[in-house]
Amino acid sequence: MPIISKLSNISQVASLLRSPAASSIIQNAARNMGSHGPRLFPMIPTRMQWHKFKDTFHFFVMLGAIPVTAIIFYANVFIGPATLTEIPEGYEPKHWEYHRHPISRFISRYIHNSPQEEYEKQCHVINEEQQKMRLRKLEAEIKAKMAERRDYQAYYYRPVMAKYHRVAKQVADELEALEGER
Repeated sequence: MPIISKLSNISQVASLLRSPAASSIIQNAARNMGSHGPRLFPMIPTRMQWHKFKDTFHFFVMLGAIPVTAIIFYANVFIGPATLTEIPEGYEPKHWEYHRHPISRFISRYIHNSPQEEYEKQCHVINEEQQKMRLRKLEAEIKAKMAERRDYQAYYYRPVMAKYHRVAKQVADELEALEGER
């Protein structure tokens, strides 16, 4: 019984909310700002997440854009591009000295590896691959010889002492030869 009485109260509240007076109150919900007339502060959904995103985005863009712009300006105005000059006798230019722009020189000198290092790394990779090829070829030859001679049970099987295995094989071959003569 108490549930039914509660449901009747809900229906009464719903009918009150549907009335024209309630709808005008809900639509015109506003806060009066002081006593000098109808300055209203309308109730609208919050935009806090959007403003926070905008502020954070602008902060990090400016955190990166201002220093980068200042560095580029300084490099172009005060340092300027490199000029060609005569190389002194016996001097060998470094790899970063071949770049014209100062920022390119900085990146080449402190961030990237020299072309000589890259060449040596590539030579090392090629050498490693050649050694792997030689080992694979040797392994294939060993497997072929083991299959041809039936020396061991398998490539991965290694007895404790191979000498005794060979002796046992020799004895088995001799016994087989003796049986073949009978």
